[in-house]
Amino acid sequence: MDIRSYNRDAWDKQVEQGNVWTQPVSPEVIANARRGDWSVLLTEQKSVPREWFVVRGQSDIGGLDILCLASGGGQQAPTFAAAGAHVTVLDNSPKQLERDRFVAEREGLEIVTIEGDARDLSMFADESFDLVFHPVSNLFIPEVRPIWREAFRVLRRGGILLAGFMNPAMYLFSYDALDGKEPLVAKYKLPYSDIDQMPKRELEKLIAEGSPLEHSHTLTDQIGGQLDAGFHLVAMYEDFHTHVALSQYMPTYLATRALKP
Repeated sequence: MDIRSYNRDAWDKQVEQGNVWTQPVSPEVIANARRGDWSVLLTEQKSVPREWFVVRGQSDIGGLDILCLASGGGQQAPTFAAAGAHVTVLDNSPKQLERDRFVAEREGLEIVTIEGDARDLSMFADESFDLVFHPVSNLFIPEVRPIWREAFRVLRRGGILLAGFMNPAMYLFSYDALDGKEPLVAKYKLPYSDIDQMPKRELEKLIAEGSPLEHSHTLTDQIGGQLDAGFHLVAMYEDFHTHVALSQYMPTYLATRALKP
């Protein structure tokens, strides 16, 4: 299976179905951002601390070049643009990018949208950006280390990578267990892949529904991969899913702030 093509179509379908991560921000959010009152999410519930956006001592994102990496959907990119940043969005889903263009046209914002693979940023020159914003999305990509290497390359010295990702422990359990439909009993080995490990009948059902297919990544690849790419990890926090049974017992997301020295 060409997982990139499949997940591109699957996320286009998520837009059509109104997935919460495909719903554009309201005019009120943009108006507030223009006044300097804004917040965004790397994970599901906890807003990213504003101090995480300080780049080379500058606390205001106005004038910064920001790459929203695999971050389409009309949410974070328009917010950054309304706050004064120069924003480029790269996403695998054409319809997710349409959401960003929709808000940009509605609000008179300038946002560059590019369809592409987060593992390949060859359309950008070295040191093109001050900040890369990469919310939970690399679970839809089989290999995560190329993302960190490319993010490091396109960032300027002193630039910041903000990334959100799934706690790999999530993938020990079946989707039914995570949904509370059966006991939380470990079923899979890590690292996990829907394609390689999900029972055939369940996988066929997901594909028939057009649901995106997922991959877990080890912490060695998620955090160690950032360090190996050259980043300095300077902050992190954990967060929880709102409707996942495992959240009763442990955090299910991580977010990291990494510096290109």
